Amino acid sequence: MIYDDDVKKRLRRIEGQARGVLRMMDEEKDCKEVVSQLSAIRSAVDRSITYIVTHNLEACLREELAKGDNASTKKLLEEAMNLMVRSK
Repeated sequence: MIYDDDVKKRLRRIEGQARGVLRMMDEEKDCKEVVSQLSAIRSAVDRSITYIVTHNLEACLREELAKGDNASTKKLLEEAMNLMVRSK
């Protein structure tokens, strides 16, 4: 799968947020602020996972439909659902 610039930008933003949390810890910021930022990171990671799974699913479904294989599309949907459930 080709990962586009949008998902890479999302992950770079998450990376920056994680560095920010480490800086907050070094500065001994209040735990509520740290936890709030960690929650934002978790949410961003969840959105990134959803983005990757849905875009991969779309590409795979188009490929299978072009082949005319409807049985495989059901399997692809089940795999995508399992990925989403495992990521939680």
